[in-house]
Amino acid sequence: QVQLVESGGGLVQAGGSLRLSCAASGRTFSSYAMGWFRQAPGKDREFVAAISTSGGSTSLKGRFTISRDNAKNTVYLQMNSLKPEDTAVYYCVADVLGRISRWFNDYTYWGQGTQVTVSS
Repeated sequence: QVQLVESGGGLVQAGGSLRLSCAASGRTFSSYAMGWFRQAPGKDREFVAAISTSGGSTSLKGRFTISRDNAKNTVYLQMNSLKPEDTAVYYCVADVLGRISRWFNDYTYWGQGTQVTVSS
């Protein structure tokens, strides 16, 4: 069982930045593909970014950058130039087989989410 705990969400003004963190349990974090999804009220869950075991990453938004620190069992999402439409609950996900996907259900574990609210 892998536990994922997100942090770093909050209220920020448009144009501001936030860095989300996701701490993972388990001794083989470096073998997990990690990712972030988000879900805004009344909308479907949306892929945000993912990072492979080798550090290769993909992001839906050029303003968002995903990174990982295997020594700390943590993945980050740096979000810059935030817009009101970025308001959502952000979820951290992990795939223990190391596979990157843009589909939420392909991931093995997910966290409880952290709220990001961007005011105009």
